[in-house]
Formats: sequence, structure tokens, C-alpha cells
Amino acid sequence: MKDLVLIVTAVILSLAAAGAIYRIAVGPSLLDRVLASDVLLAILGAALAIDMAVNRHLNNLVLLVALSLIGFIGSVTVARFVADRRGQVNDS
Repeated sequence: MKDLVLIVTAVILSLAAAGAIYRIAVGPSLLDRVLASDVLLAILGAALAIDMAVNRHLNNLVLLVALSLIGFIGSVTVARFVADRRGQVNDS
């Protein structure tokens, strides 16, 4: 049963990662690409968390926290950049 759950989660995460990579490559705007990269980081974090739960270790915990921080800081930075840019366009 555990093997079946691992296979199903691996397939789901792989399909989600493929969709995110497609959106990064094709995305019509910068915000689409940033959101897709954030989703890809979340998928990678989920894969690390599943690996830690299955193998009952915490070796990847620091990497998981670092990925989460990078995703959060990157998304907030781009959102602030876009908000500032839109504010300048509307002020003109």
C-alpha cells in the first residue's frame, strides 16, 4: 500500500512540475513565470517533505526551509516591483 501511495504522489508531483515548467517557458507575462517558479519550488518542497516522512529522517529540513524562504522572498519582491511599476504608470 505504501508503494502505491508513493507512486501516485510521484506521478502527481511530476505532472504538476511539468505544468509549472511549461508555464515558466511559455508564460505570457512576468507574473505568470514568477508564479510558476513559486509553484515549482512548492512542488520540490512537497517532494522533500514526502521523502522525509517516508524515510523517517530530518536531513532535508534545512533545505526545505531554505526553499520556502527563497520562494516567499522572491514572490514578495516581484509583487512589490510590479506594484511599484503599475503605480508609476497610473501616476503619469
